[in-house]
Amino acid sequence: MPVLADISVLATCRSSGGQADIHPIPDAALVWQDDTIQWVGPETELPSEYVGEERQSAVGRLVIPGLVDCHTHLAFGGWRADEFALRIEGADYLDIARAGGGIASTMRHTRAASEDDLAERAAGHLVEMRKLGVTTVEAKSGYGLTVEDELKTLRVYRRLAETQPTRIVPTLLGAHIVPPEFKADRAAYIRLLADEIIPQVAEKGLARFCDVFVEDTAFSPDEARTIFAAGTEHGLRPKLHADQLSDTDGAALAAEVGAASADHLEYISDEGIAAMAEAGVVAVSLPLATLYLNVRPLPARALIEAGVAVAVATDFNPGSAPSYHLPLAMMLACTMQRMTPAEVLKGATVIASQAVGMNDTVGSLEAGKRADFVVIDAPDVNHWLYHFRPNACVRTVIGGETVWSA
Repeated sequence: MPVLADISVLATCRSSGGQADIHPIPDAALVWQDDTIQWVGPETELPSEYVGEERQSAVGRLVIPGLVDCHTHLAFGGWRADEFALRIEGADYLDIARAGGGIASTMRHTRAASEDDLAERAAGHLVEMRKLGVTTVEAKSGYGLTVEDELKTLRVYRRLAETQPTRIVPTLLGAHIVPPEFKADRAAYIRLLADEIIPQVAEKGLARFCDVFVEDTAFSPDEARTIFAAGTEHGLRPKLHADQLSDTDGAALAAEVGAASADHLEYISDEGIAAMAEAGVVAVSLPLATLYLNVRPLPARALIEAGVAVAVATDFNPGSAPSYHLPLAMMLACTMQRMTPAEVLKGATVIASQAVGMNDTVGSLEAGKRADFVVIDAPDVNHWLYHFRPNACVRTVIGGETVWSA
C-alpha cells in the first residue's frame, strides 16, 4: 500500500465549492491500494496503519488529479497543414469548409485508413498525452460519416480502452457535417444516423454520448433535435459543438435536451448562458481552437459568474486544434479567458470528468476514487501555469500504476 509523501501542495479538486475551489492540502500525503485511493490528507495526520507502508517521495512537488481531456477527435487520417497556412493568409474557416476542405478533407483520409492504422496512430498520441499528465480522454468519431467508417473509428476506441492504460470515453459524432454524397438530400443522412448508425453503435456498446455540430456549415438546431431524440432512445446522452463560429442558439438547445456539455461557445448569448446555468450543463472551453482560428475567446468570466461550470479541453483534431497539449490549453484559458490557475485546474479535472460522466470515479483525489494522479515539477498551481514549460509533468499514475516517469 504505497504512501506518496513530501508533497508541497496536493490539489484534491473535489466537486464541492465554486470553480476556484481546488481544496489544496499543503505538506500532504496520499495513500492508495491497487487502483483505489485509500486516504488523502496532511502528512502530519497520516493514520498509524499507513506509517510502515512503502514510502515514495514527491520531492516537494505539486500533486494534482490525473488530467481529463473531455473533448478530442483522437482518431483521424491525414493532417491539414495547408489550411493552417491558408488561414494565416486570410482564408476563413467556413470558406475553406465550403470549398471541400476542413472536416470533409479529413473524412476522405479517415475513410481511406485501415482500422489498424488508425489505432496505431491514436495509441501514439495517447503515449504523448500521458507524458503531459492526461489520464482520461474523451474520443469522438465523426470523420467517417458512413455506417462502417463510424463503427470503425469507435472500434478503434474500444481497442485502445482494452490495450493501453489511458481511460477512453467514446462519443459518436456522426453529425459532424453532412457528407458530400448526401448534400442533395440532408434528410436522408439524418435518417441514416437515426435509423442505422445510432442503433448499431448502441447495440454494440461502442459509445456513451451522441454529439452534434450545430453550425451553419453543419446541422441546424431542428436537425440536432431529431438526432438527439434517436440517441436518447438508444441510451446515448447528448453533447453539442455549439456557438463556435456564430450564435446558433446551441447553448439553449444544450439546456433543452439535457446535454452533458456544450463545447466551444465563443459566440454564446446571455440567454444561452442563463439557460445552461439553469439546466446544469457543463461549458467546455477549447482555447487551442480559439487560438488557431483567431476568434474571440469563450466568455469564461460571464459563464462562471452565472454559475456555469467551465471545463477546459484541447479539441485535438487535424484542423482547428492540431495539438493534444492540455497544459498549453490550460495556460491559454488563463491568459485568453481570464480564468485563474485554480479555476483552470478544476476545469481540467473534476469538472471535465463531469462533462464525460466520470466524476464518480476520476477527476479528484478522494478516498474511494481511482488512483489517477500526476506529479508536477512546480511548488503550486499558480507557478505551474504561470511558468509554462514544454512539460512540467514528472510522473503520471493511472489506476495506481506509474505509466510515465521523467
